Amino acid sequence: MRFNVMIDDQTYPFEVPQFIIDEAEEFFAKLDLDMDGGYQMSRTWVDNPDRMMRCQIAADKILDAIHRENQQLSIMMAAYIISRMPNATGVRLSSEGDMLEHELILS
Repeated sequence: MRFNVMIDDQTYPFEVPQFIIDEAEEFFAKLDLDMDGGYQMSRTWVDNPDRMMRCQIAADKILDAIHRENQQLSIMMAAYIISRMPNATGVRLSSEGDMLEHELILS
């Protein structure tokens, strides 16, 4: 599945193989477990991030992975988003540094 990551006027298309979405559930569950205890989302502490916020957190990890040229992490975080929001086709990332402004693109 193609997952487009947009930052300002740049688009980064990632191919997310279905087998990763299917086989990484244990990894995704660990991410969820880590977020169950709350998460610092930019300047705001969120006690229990909802599904959309969890996807924004994963999207922020994609932003960091792109800056570090870590394509594997980008694909894993895109797969997490797709697994939690199956109608997500991409994300528009805020370059202002506020992960609460990351916007999922839904079909």
